[in-house]
Amino acid sequence: MNRLSIYDPFFEVFPELVKGRFPIMGHESLGIRVDVKETDGVYQVSAEIPGVKKEDIHVEIDGNVVSISAEVESKSEEKEGEKVLRSERYHGAASRSFTLATEVDESKATAKYHDGVLDLTLPKKASAAAKRLAIS
Repeated sequence: MNRLSIYDPFFEVFPELVKGRFPIMGHESLGIRVDVKETDGVYQVSAEIPGVKKEDIHVEIDGNVVSISAEVESKSEEKEGEKVLRSERYHGAASRSFTLATEVDESKATAKYHDGVLDLTLPKKASAAAKRLAIS
């Protein structure tokens, strides 16, 4: 029985250049890899989200649940006088949620995005001290 497959010489010659860049072409999809570190009063999160503009990254904090989502879209533009031999477009989305041991003080949380890495500083919410009840 014959199998139908698509031959793409570009992917075979330069696989390291396009690995993870064309999710709809059957290659690795956009993924968010996360490292979480904890100190006394702060969680430090580093999330790798390469190839995404910071405007397309969204972070939500709900108590002790942190959600990160991102969208990537690529369009090619034709210039006057050019002959298009190949044009590829792709669109992908990824999201990642995780639960931390304590709630986050979202009013003091900060986010920075540089060189494909999103760095979050998530201060822990101060827990209320235990209150002793008087017995009557």
